[in-house]
Amino acid sequence: MIRDLFTPTHLLIVVLAAIVLFGAKRLPDTARQLGKSLRILKAETKALRDETPPGEQRTVAGEVVGPGAERQAHSEPGPQAQAR
Repeated sequence: MIRDLFTPTHLLIVVLAAIVLFGAKRLPDTARQLGKSLRILKAETKALRDETPPGEQRTVAGEVVGPGAERQAHSEPGPQAQAR
């Protein structure tokens, strides 16, 4: 089913819809800006990967976790702990 989405007929319809919606003059500028954005995203991702030393993982919170370290949950006590 998914491979049927990328047939030449469907791609032609998508291109024609883009030309009608954005206009032929704006499409090259839009494609250029999209390319710049993707290059910036790629560079930032590479810089983030290079920043973390091998053998360590960076968590979402920004804490560095070693290969054998366990991650501790930083949560507040629940309502049951407060009632006691």
